[in-house]
Amino acid sequence: MVKVFKPGKVAIVLQGRHAGKKVVVIKQLDEGTKERRYPHAIVAGIERYPKKVTRRMGQKKLARRNKVKPFIKVVNYSHLFPTRYAFELDGLRNIISADTFKEPSQREDAKKNVKKQLEEKYIGGKNKWFFTPLKVRSF
Repeated sequence: MVKVFKPGKVAIVLQGRHAGKKVVVIKQLDEGTKERRYPHAIVAGIERYPKKVTRRMGQKKLARRNKVKPFIKVVNYSHLFPTRYAFELDGLRNIISADTFKEPSQREDAKKNVKKQLEEKYIGGKNKWFFTPLKVRSF
């Protein structure tokens, strides 16, 4: 079987609380683990996307609107839809692991690090597609 969900791959969550949100695969576990026997991936995504900004807005308002609310989660492969995009989050592989989810304080620290890195990427201007919410078209 071809490995679709490699680290850095962007996917869309199909089921659950974060359905329709974009995520980046941080670690893939094709064989599963003792606790989760199904193939799954550790992902980091955007729960609340940054808002639109214009030139007329002041620095304070820009800082508020450029905020990102992240989430980290373990997701079954069958609940992920791969995209053609890739997104490089350099330090996240070291920060987030399977042990991160065992204790709430570790999870919060990991979320803060993810938030910081995502906001830096957003302000940098790269990967614009990742930071826009999905548009639903009706035909």
